[in-house]
Amino acid sequence: MFAGPYFSGMGSFDNSTTAGVLVYKHPSSNNHLKKLPTLKPTLPPINATGFVANFTKKFRSLANAKFPANVPQTVDRKFFFTVGLGTNPCPKNTTCQGPNNNTKFAASINNVSFVLPSVALLQSYFFGQSNGVFTSDFPQNPTIPFNYTGTPPNNTMVSNGTKAVVLTFNTSVELVMQGTSIVAAESHPLHLHGFNFFVVGQGFGNYDPNKDPSNFNLVDPMERNTAGVPAGGWIAIRFLADNPGVWFMHCHLDVHTSWGLRMAWIVLDGPQPNQKIPPPPSDLPKC
Repeated sequence: MFAGPYFSGMGSFDNSTTAGVLVYKHPSSNNHLKKLPTLKPTLPPINATGFVANFTKKFRSLANAKFPANVPQTVDRKFFFTVGLGTNPCPKNTTCQGPNNNTKFAASINNVSFVLPSVALLQSYFFGQSNGVFTSDFPQNPTIPFNYTGTPPNNTMVSNGTKAVVLTFNTSVELVMQGTSIVAAESHPLHLHGFNFFVVGQGFGNYDPNKDPSNFNLVDPMERNTAGVPAGGWIAIRFLADNPGVWFMHCHLDVHTSWGLRMAWIVLDGPQPNQKIPPPPSDLPKC
């Protein structure tokens, strides 16, 4: 087996190939193994986004009685998030290595670069002390639509804030995540805490809400908690918000997360006792 990295961004790294040998022992004899040829596969280029996307599109859930694929067939709330890079002003008396003069790299979802609060989101939400910690006005759609995968806008600056989306318990959600070409078109592996979701669609270019939903797979899509938004493309996921709490969603590239490519979902309590957030333990250490 040969394995190599997939990398859609800019920069240098170790792109060497690693190899492993699998030996299967026949129950009756091992002699015939020595006569078999060694098959050496050819790996695609390290930046073969199309190959990666076509390969992952083949993944399917089992979708049988023992392992059902409980894909939400109807949707209560639809969201459209742009995910990508951007810039922030360089702080005074510092030197930054951003793409333009006096800027530093940033990343955002719907142009909101997430700022970590000084108090834990779950703590402030549970005790009803969110004022000054976070707001619940995270945009459902981009505030300024543009050609997401075409020529980027002249203004690459992002906004900064600690914002969350609030969902009623048991809300069925459809979320389209659209990659952008601002600064650079890169693949972003988005990870959602607290839930598994179904990847019902994906494609390249700009998502078309009039045409693309007709090709969604609502029968046996793969079930994940992390999925890559392809460079210069989009993915559509669905999940059921049946787990009350405050849940982080972020890029799994650490540097992008540190630049602000993250946000939070708040799922309200349900009516039953087992559908509510339990209180923190009495011996929980204070920050």
